Amino acid sequence: MPSNQNVQGGKAFGLLKEQQRQKLEEINKEYMEDQKYRDEEDLADKLEGFKNKYSEFDLNDQGEIDLMGLKRMMEKLGVPKTHLELKKMIVEVTGGTSSNTIDYRDFVKMMLGKRSAVLKLVLIFEDKANGSPCKPAGPPPKRDIASLP
Repeated sequence: MPSNQNVQGGKAFGLLKEQQRQKLEEINKEYMEDQKYRDEEDLADKLEGFKNKYSEFDLNDQGEIDLMGLKRMMEKLGVPKTHLELKKMIVEVTGGTSSNTIDYRDFVKMMLGKRSAVLKLVLIFEDKANGSPCKPAGPPPKRDIASLP
């Protein structure tokens, strides 16, 4: 984030987030019009999900997921990685073109592409795990003494 901006929240922060969403939306439109991805089913829904996931982990609000953003993402998904593993993941996603950041285009290419990058696999499994909750919602049922082991 540029140091000359004083973005502490409120209106300025909201404007910054809106600008970023518009940029990501423009990139999504490019993918919607791309002939290579026309056959992809539910492309609009997938791109919307990718945009939300990407925005969640863009910590520096510059449109890139850096090393710390990726580290936070992996920890939140329950798969903590070392810095060396994270750097390898970034190189795998970007093809070695970027220095320690993943931009949105690389992220979408990875998620829509045929190659199975480690990050893609983790995100897919996380989405499937969230789709079927394994814990019942709400407080546990009341038990009496007779039901205890």
